[in-house]
Amino acid sequence: MELIAKYGKEDLAILYIAKNQGKIVEFVESLEPPIPREKKWVLIISTMYGCPIGCMMCDAGEFYHGKISKEDMLREIDLMVKARFPDGKVPIEKFKIQFARMGEPTLNEAVLEMLRELPSIYDAPGLMPCISTLAPRGGEEFLDELVKIRNEYYPEGNFQLQFSVHSTNEETRRKWMSPNIWTVEEIGKYSEKWYREGDRKITLNFAVAKDSEIDPDVILKYCDPMKHWIKLTPVNPTIKAVNNELKSGITMENQESHSLVQEFRERGFEASISIGDWEENDIGTNCGQFATKLQNGEIKIKDKYTTQDYTL
Repeated sequence: MELIAKYGKEDLAILYIAKNQGKIVEFVESLEPPIPREKKWVLIISTMYGCPIGCMMCDAGEFYHGKISKEDMLREIDLMVKARFPDGKVPIEKFKIQFARMGEPTLNEAVLEMLRELPSIYDAPGLMPCISTLAPRGGEEFLDELVKIRNEYYPEGNFQLQFSVHSTNEETRRKWMSPNIWTVEEIGKYSEKWYREGDRKITLNFAVAKDSEIDPDVILKYCDPMKHWIKLTPVNPTIKAVNNELKSGITMENQESHSLVQEFRERGFEASISIGDWEENDIGTNCGQFATKLQNGEIKIKDKYTTQDYTL
């Protein structure tokens, strides 16, 4: 794997672009200001070269060139870890590795291999993997095996599971993501199998569009507030979102007062708006933005793409 460029800000987020056998891959390291790196450091890696799903708001689905092997996922992580911690010792309180950049992790069995080996690869007491999935049909065996791996290798709540829900209207969900995904009811049933007392709550993520149909009562019907956390995010201004005219219902102006937060809380859920920093839209750390532009020949690797040029 050849690192060909990186862009971003040292105190916020850095986007890495690499090439492996002619295929482009992206991965990201990010902070959550004002939390310092020694308290929390997040690595977001790709599990596929592009993505076969094609969600309406995600640029990663503009192309698909196959699954990334366990060895090459490790190379993504290593490029970021070894640059800061050459000895592989990561003294971070919360060292989160999120399988969520490009690709649907539950459709790549190598992710399971990676999860089994991660604890023995790095000396990282704060290691916390995160699987972010839209729960496609075909990923059932993966998710069943994930329960076993979590139980054996990641005790005491050191694992995060996130489902992309986005709407409580099943027709809208199938349109935005894929016709072949679990229903909210099926996600709720799996959550009962996943959750153990002392675990982190399962995250239900909603990218809130301007006219989204999100009914907290539907979520309450199928998902226990004691086992689920509601994360509301903006619809990021990716190429796909713009082309599909998906406008964000969460903006800089209403992020402190969006009514959905209170509606979920009234039903017993922990709920919050998760934005990070709006400047990340300029850096391009939203899913697959840079790789899509590069793949389509819209930009060259030498172009200054973000707030700070880190081209190698």
